[in-house]
Amino acid sequence: MSGPPPPYPGAEGSYPPPNPAYPPPNPAYPPPANAKMGPPPPTAYGVYSAYGAPPPPGPYPGQPAYGQPAYGQPAYGQPVQPGYGPSGQTTVVVAQPTVAVVQTFRESPVHTRCPHCQAEIVTATHYETGTFTWIICLILCLVGCDFGCCLIPFCVDGCKDVIHSCPNCRQQVARWSRM
Repeated sequence: MSGPPPPYPGAEGSYPPPNPAYPPPNPAYPPPANAKMGPPPPTAYGVYSAYGAPPPPGPYPGQPAYGQPAYGQPAYGQPVQPGYGPSGQTTVVVAQPTVAVVQTFRESPVHTRCPHCQAEIVTATHYETGTFTWIICLILCLVGCDFGCCLIPFCVDGCKDVIHSCPNCRQQVARWSRM
């Protein structure tokens, strides 16, 4: 048990042993002069490096710092909680945000649910005289259009308020005022 390990089977000084499944190396392409046979030398940290230099101190990206447990692992000396760790399974609950849809009732009909009959509808629209109509009429009178021209806003739908109603129960769903 305390003696040296048995010799490696194969040619003396060759590492790894020759594999009969692979052809021997082509002598037309010799290895570079500075190539060494065998494993690379260990660094101060006990890690083999491709360039022979030790890895930089400190944690690597995606790895915990020295002395820190990996993500999901208990700290050193801490008991493993039931349901966590390598043998347990965890349940991940993803909460989706609720999105409140705000209906904007403007001039065009809107697809919505009627608050009175609870039916899925497309609102019916019609126009009524509102505050904006009367203000435009007053401004036209003050400017000098008082011989009937001040009544033009009462004939233009672009100056009136829009009433949205349900086509099923004929109840008013919303009112869009231009003021």
